[in-house]
Amino acid sequence: MSGTTTSTRKPVHLAVYDTLADWEPGHATAQLARAGYEIRTVGPTREPVTTVGGLRIQPDLALADVRPSDASLLILPGADLWDAGDELAPFARTARAFLDAGVPVAAICGATVGMAREGLLDDRDHTSAVSFYLAATGYAGGERYVEADAVTDGGLVTAGPTEPVAFAREILRLLKVYDDEAVDAWYRLFHDSDAEAYAVLEKAGVL
Repeated sequence: MSGTTTSTRKPVHLAVYDTLADWEPGHATAQLARAGYEIRTVGPTREPVTTVGGLRIQPDLALADVRPSDASLLILPGADLWDAGDELAPFARTARAFLDAGVPVAAICGATVGMAREGLLDDRDHTSAVSFYLAATGYAGGERYVEADAVTDGGLVTAGPTEPVAFAREILRLLKVYDDEAVDAWYRLFHDSDAEAYAVLEKAGVL
């Protein structure tokens, strides 16, 4: 495990909004919580939101009350609303504020479109569902698109909708939650069902 004690770790902020893709942040938030991070949900307001799977979430915080200095990470899951207009643009602007403050951000699926529109992918290597999904935004970062399961550059993690395990892997690495051997074993267990990885994780105290 990381040498950082749970008492000194700032919370991880998980953005929540209507039509959120339930499956995308789950591996990351579950493993972070098991490692001692508090997960705080952040909605557009404190009003409940409903995920695409029909789960009702009562946000812990309203977006207007979020400060980068109070967090270890901001996670932005995908949601149908990212493709439906500018309703979630304030979350993209908050991502910029986090990155400007040196606090990492992790965006998956539709949230990568928000990052593209905000200009946060113009100068960073990144990935998403497919390159033309981001190209439709007219962003200037097309040459930095990488065909990969997940990418980390400049404190920003990006991934496509089919890669929640790789997304979590990049987050665990970025926050140095576990050492590289344990993170690689964790990925092999949950992505590849590699039974041999279980022993590595048990030894590291991850499971």
